[in-house]
Amino acid sequence: MKAKDVRLLTADQLEGELVNLKKEQFNLRFQRATGQLENTARVRQVRRDIARIQTIAAQKSAADKR
Repeated sequence: MKAKDVRLLTADQLEGELVNLKKEQFNLRFQRATGQLENTARVRQVRRDIARIQTIAAQKSAADKR
């Protein structure tokens, strides 16, 4: 997910997307532990998407407090 796309989301949508990505991250970790993970690059991609969403959510929160 691109940062430009994430910035267009509302706070509720960001929270929902974050929950979905964390669930996916858990499932990917579980698949890796059991040896069933096929797309290893997805782990890195999900981790970065989570960080991107958290960063933009924090920026939006800080902007709202001003």
